[in-house]
Amino acid sequence: MTKTATKTAETIEFPAFDASKATDQFRAFAEKGVEQSKQAYDRIKSSAEETQKALEASFESAKAVGSEFSQASIAALRTNAEAGFTHLEALIAAKSLSELIELQSAFVSKSFESSLEQVKALQAISTKAATEVSQPIKDVFEKSLKELKVA
Repeated sequence: MTKTATKTAETIEFPAFDASKATDQFRAFAEKGVEQSKQAYDRIKSSAEETQKALEASFESAKAVGSEFSQASIAALRTNAEAGFTHLEALIAAKSLSELIELQSAFVSKSFESSLEQVKALQAISTKAATEVSQPIKDVFEKSLKELKVA
């Protein structure tokens, strides 16, 4: 049994360990890792900057559309208040009950139509706001998805 074990031990040869090759391989591996890390950092930094710009554009759009919405709301309130005061003056000047009822019916009908128009205008502004505020973020998101598919 010892004879067989000796023969086996004699036929197995281990290559000599060359430390300089291992060091070179480790250095090349580390340099490649550093380069890949730099590239990943550059991509993340670029994406973060684009996202920041998109958010700033969204906030500016929200500010502008919010101002437009406020102005439209104030204009509607002013119109309704003026119509109410005009109607009140007309009611005070009415000479008979039938004229009063006729004025009131016309006012209610006109107020309803005016309210519908105001709601439509505010709805259009809201729709515009949703589109304008979300568009920059949507564009950055789509660009990021395309870059991920390429990578």
